[in-house]
Amino acid sequence: MRVLAPASIAPPFARYAHGVEVPPGWRLAASSGQLALAADGTVPDGAEAQARLCFANCAAILAEAGMGAADVIRINAFVTDRAHMPGYMAARDAWLARIDRLPASTLVIVSGFTRPEFLVEVEVTAAAP
Repeated sequence: MRVLAPASIAPPFARYAHGVEVPPGWRLAASSGQLALAADGTVPDGAEAQARLCFANCAAILAEAGMGAADVIRINAFVTDRAHMPGYMAARDAWLARIDRLPASTLVIVSGFTRPEFLVEVEVTAAAP
């Protein structure tokens, strides 16, 4: 994979790439948006804890495809308030801490999710040979 970083635009202001090119013939895997719902049905308190669980759920889905965080080419994330951005970004950065080639990433503020206790939703797209 190749990170797309045109010199003609400002660099990313956080840990993400402006774009990622996938070589021909690679497999793709995409997750649905993952809410912070644990296997036992509990929802953690706070945006950072919820984002960590969202990323853990994404990691489990990627593992089913034989992929991991290093294979992620795009992250789409949603938070219900601007105040949740730092917690989300801390969880994202921790999930990507050992990753050299960063994925493209988008973070959007939304009005809410299916249940009021959900603060964060994360979906990923990955590619591997």
